[in-house]
Amino acid sequence: MDVELSALHWVYLAFIVFILALLIKRRDTTMICVVGILVLALIATESASDSVSGIFNSFIYATKELIGTIFIISIIVSMSRVMIRTGINEIMVRPLTGFMRTPALAFWGIGMIMMVSSWFFWPSPGVALVGAVLLPAAVRVGLPALGAAMAMNLFGHGIALSGDYIIQGAPKLTADAAGLPVSEVMEASVPLVIVMGAVTTALAFWFMYRDRKNGTWRDGLVEGGQSALSADAGSVSLSLRAKRWSAIVIPILFLLDVVAMFVYDLQGGDATALIGGTAVLILIVLTLMAHRNKGLEEITSYMVDGFQFGFKIFGPVIPIAAFFYLGDSAFTELLGENLPEGSHGIVNDLGVALADAVPVNGIVGSLTLSVTGAITGLDGSGFSGISLAGSVANMFATAIGSGAATLTALGQVAAIWVGGGTLIPWALIPAAAICGVSPFELARRNLKPVLIGLGATTIVAMFLV
Repeated sequence: MDVELSALHWVYLAFIVFILALLIKRRDTTMICVVGILVLALIATESASDSVSGIFNSFIYATKELIGTIFIISIIVSMSRVMIRTGINEIMVRPLTGFMRTPALAFWGIGMIMMVSSWFFWPSPGVALVGAVLLPAAVRVGLPALGAAMAMNLFGHGIALSGDYIIQGAPKLTADAAGLPVSEVMEASVPLVIVMGAVTTALAFWFMYRDRKNGTWRDGLVEGGQSALSADAGSVSLSLRAKRWSAIVIPILFLLDVVAMFVYDLQGGDATALIGGTAVLILIVLTLMAHRNKGLEEITSYMVDGFQFGFKIFGPVIPIAAFFYLGDSAFTELLGENLPEGSHGIVNDLGVALADAVPVNGIVGSLTLSVTGAITGLDGSGFSGISLAGSVANMFATAIGSGAATLTALGQVAAIWVGGGTLIPWALIPAAAICGVSPFELARRNLKPVLIGLGATTIVAMFLV
């Protein structure tokens, strides 16, 4: 059913444009997002009290949606700080310094390891594992923490997640919506994922190299310049034997987590929970070993430090996430049944309207699927709108007479690269927080390479349709 766009849709779209403009200009968007929530609530409820309450309720909703990510980041930070204070981290990463001899090797090495890890158990747990082990070695050879975050982010939340060839969550959603076999969509996505990944990562590395050479590079570190994995409050005595054994056992424990993910088919939140629980146990054991009779109190202290860091990182993100969540399921939950009849959410309605408003041919179809996928990715999940991309692809392919699988894969790639964690600040927080850099600076760094890569991928898709 076609849904007529209402004032809600146009106001939401206007605020999206305004927010993106502010991000490009490196301005803070918190106030604009709060105003956007208030205006949308006023239009929907026509009640001042409900609208003001909607601001707070939207914050609560966003926090509930993000709490898993907040916790895993906080716990990994807690564990990593006790590892650094005891010197275990130094011993653990020493063998990797032989491989990561230059910033370039560190960038591409971290990226490839992150991509493979993310294929098997998705990017968020991968960020925690790869970052905790490889970031110190990469920084030591001269790769900026922001550069490491770019590598983990682009290869994990970009290349690996947009193809999703092992877990197959993304291609199943789009294939089902397009009425196609999953294998057909996956096959069609291979050249698009390769082009998107190659162009984007190459450009990201080149821009980093150029700006560092010209002296225009910004490290993008959080306040105080401390990484989540490098903040140190002083060393703690631990025997060399204990350090060496710990440096061996800790990676083995995380490797066993990976094995368990395969054996028990754990993915997404379940995989993250396994990593988080392992990190908590490691934190407890290491703290008791290092602090002995003061261990009970120090465990709490490390956890408090980790959660302070986690909520400090997420503080400016929650208002922005709250606004964009209103574009999807959060609207009805927070503001009641106030959308037009037949609506599937503000963001999805805008995507359908865009598809209906343009003429149909291979070129326009490819352009429309890229833009539609990107728009549906603006809610920051990357997955909420890919079913819409599949539906729109099916509609265009029916009119064109070919290219259903290619158009479906293109919409999937666009939605996940934009919303899955490379451009939307709160979606790329795992990599930013692990590396101790601003998610907004990481988003700005990714913007140009991702947009150019998406343009190149769209052109390739035009020839494949």
